Amino acid sequence: MTPHHPHGAQKRLFTSESVTDGHPDKMADQISDAVLDGVLTKDPLGRVACETALCTGTVLVFGEISTDAYVDIPGIVRQTIRDIGYTRAKYGFDFETCGVLVSIDEQSPDIAQGVNTGGAGDQGMMVGFACDETPELMPAPIQLAHRLARRLSSARRDGTLRWARPDGKTQVTVEYDSDGRPRRVDTVLVSVQHSEEVSSEQLFADVQEHVVNPIVPAEWLDAETKRYVNPTGRFVVGGPQGDAGLTGRKI
Repeated sequence: MTPHHPHGAQKRLFTSESVTDGHPDKMADQISDAVLDGVLTKDPLGRVACETALCTGTVLVFGEISTDAYVDIPGIVRQTIRDIGYTRAKYGFDFETCGVLVSIDEQSPDIAQGVNTGGAGDQGMMVGFACDETPELMPAPIQLAHRLARRLSSARRDGTLRWARPDGKTQVTVEYDSDGRPRRVDTVLVSVQHSEEVSSEQLFADVQEHVVNPIVPAEWLDAETKRYVNPTGRFVVGGPQGDAGLTGRKI
């Protein structure tokens, strides 16, 4: 998220991004979450520190798991990828044919000793607060980016955007007034993986009609709002084929 203060103006711009479930980093998050769910379903006292990495045709699941239950990790991985929508090789990734490598050890006894007494096995520092810009109590840029990403994914799944593929990203820049209140959307950017056949003109028109306009409040859009769809011009190669994915890189 990048704040920007135009010189001599009593306004500021703030940008946030979100990704769809088919983005490789988000795929990694979902696989790790699914492994955790699989363990806790069978063993509520299980301990899971599971990381996932993806690249072309390959998924690596690694980390530490302490449980007495048997969990079919490769099966969980393939089912998660199938649910995301990578079901055909022409999408760049296929849940049936991808390689799944699993390297799991039991939790270190040194770490386990600390978890037994303290209840947490890692350190971290988080900063955040609620605000009244949206019903979700989130800042407007990230709320809009998340909603656009969800809408993009649902429009692919329900067949509204028949040319859409699972990978995608949204980015929203909101202009704030001198009192720190959101007043308009300065920029909306949507990147979406697509089939070979669709034209850039249809891409732009469909995304505006079925994704942007239903989500972004009309009063926040004006003639000066900048709208971009796949600004690099082409997004056929996507998912883990186009970029490596790793757990924890996306909020």
